[in-house]
Amino acid sequence: MNNNSEDLQKIAEEFKKCSNSCEYFTNEYIKVVHPMRGMVNFKLYPFQTRILDEFQDYRLTILRKFRQAGCTTLMAAYALHFSIFGTNKRVAILSKGDAEAKEVISRIKIMYEELPFWMKPKTTRDNDHTLSFENGSSIQSKASGKQSGRSISASLLILDEAAFIEHIDTIWAAVGPTTSTGGRVVCLSTVNGIGNWFHKMYTEALEGNNGFHPIDIKWYEHPEYKRREGYEWLYEQMENCSPPIHVDKWEEQTRKKHSYKEWLQEYEASFLGTGETYIEGEILRNLKENCSQNYWIKYNNRMRIWEDPQPNHEYVLAADPSIGRERDYSAFHIIDIYNGKQVAEFYSNRTPINEFAKIIADEGRLYNTAFVCPERNGIGNNLIYFLQQELEYENLVMDDKREIGIMITQKNKENLLADLEHNIRSGKVLINSDRLVSELLTFIIDSDTGRVKPDANCHDDLIMSFAASIKIFNNLRGSAFIEKAEEETYIPPAIRNANTYRVKTSTDELTEENIEWLIRN
Repeated sequence: MNNNSEDLQKIAEEFKKCSNSCEYFTNEYIKVVHPMRGMVNFKLYPFQTRILDEFQDYRLTILRKFRQAGCTTLMAAYALHFSIFGTNKRVAILSKGDAEAKEVISRIKIMYEELPFWMKPKTTRDNDHTLSFENGSSIQSKASGKQSGRSISASLLILDEAAFIEHIDTIWAAVGPTTSTGGRVVCLSTVNGIGNWFHKMYTEALEGNNGFHPIDIKWYEHPEYKRREGYEWLYEQMENCSPPIHVDKWEEQTRKKHSYKEWLQEYEASFLGTGETYIEGEILRNLKENCSQNYWIKYNNRMRIWEDPQPNHEYVLAADPSIGRERDYSAFHIIDIYNGKQVAEFYSNRTPINEFAKIIADEGRLYNTAFVCPERNGIGNNLIYFLQQELEYENLVMDDKREIGIMITQKNKENLLADLEHNIRSGKVLINSDRLVSELLTFIIDSDTGRVKPDANCHDDLIMSFAASIKIFNNLRGSAFIEKAEEETYIPPAIRNANTYRVKTSTDELTEENIEWLIRN
């Protein structure tokens, strides 16, 4: 343009349009490097326009996205607009690693360099992590770290791939107060299982409990993944690529390249069945779908019961005690030995150990004097004392050394969990409890140590008590066939000989003990 009044007027009008609308600014002036088409104008797809509108309409937003949705590029354009058309604005972008942080700032610099000269404020600082402008605004892109939140004070905070940022809980605790004074937050990520910070924040946002506005997008909203009207020009370009890309075959071809778990995580954005869980994701999905809500409660909702004791059935009750002061949970399960069905569950972090023992003894006697196996670690010895000495419970399980209960150590914990996984995978036990499944969904394999543990701020009390239940269940059942109940009116299988009972010896050999003397009495 020439330096005359008409051109200056056009510049002023165009500058105002861009200032008032990030959508207009992005569509008309932002350029990006496309993997197929090179340097192109960033023309927003409808779902991207919707995202951008919601970024601007809400101060706190959290976006659950699918892979290659262009959201990181969109967020970079949003950050540049925020900085150019505001004065003294500070944008902080937090990524999971330094390479990702550099990549984001690199995209922003390309966008900035391709702007017309009259729109670009002069830069005062330009390096691998920072871009500062003469108007006092700046964009800083940095990798996450435990202390990252301490140094962040921003008008706009962007958390990129938040589900994969280490120490995100600590970072958010540090940075949260600075956003409460008016700063904006954009949190976006593909999913990484259940129980982590991103899952928790997104779930709470859906429930309206944390101030974040949730945004959800689906892969089939992307015109490059599923055919949509008005994009014939795009499909022609895709088919002219080498090799050609056919949008109608995109889903089929992409599914073939990924495992079912990867498809769920990368494209379906499904929390359930993804993440590095100890139990395979598809099994967890099935468990979640088949949990039973057909239970009744006792002890002020601490105990759930799916089935009353059946005549001639025998039961296992394994307990994991806690101190009962709202820290860890006291838990036990009752399993029917004849069919592997979970028939009852207790879960509480407010039950004193003596009351917990009384409940175990009462329920054990109710369930045909169930085999009761307390965990022997720490406070478990107190539980054993109450059960044996004070309550005189008569069917406490002993180990090979004739000691009551089960001692869980790091060494035998792995075996217990392996048996747990095998019994669940093979269908030898039937889980009714959604509380137990919720713990399994956040029971992960630590990527650094390889150890199995509950995710941050999660528990495993129901898991470990269930694992102990399965050990006793397996010992009592041996290798006998387990009848699966299909109806509520289930009738247990006939016993070969009512006067004998199959047990394992201390050397793990199966034998039969004659109990005719007991019946005669």
